[in-house]
Amino acid sequence: MRWLTVIAEIVLVPVLLVAAVWCWRNGVQTTVFKPQGEVPAFTATRYVGPWLAGCALLAIMSGSVLIDGAARAVRLAR
Repeated sequence: MRWLTVIAEIVLVPVLLVAAVWCWRNGVQTTVFKPQGEVPAFTATRYVGPWLAGCALLAIMSGSVLIDGAARAVRLAR
């Protein structure tokens, strides 16, 4: 039963990382403006705080779960 917990934590890490990447991609929004008259074209990048905060939280959770899973695996192997 203890090894099942370790395996579940190791499987949970990539899921959390994929969710963090998804949050990051939603947190950075790029808008391209076309030229109008004498105004040149430009690209504006907007950072959305809640999405980036969610990304940071998921990355921290992923690291914590990875460390806990590794510690449990080492403890069980002994």
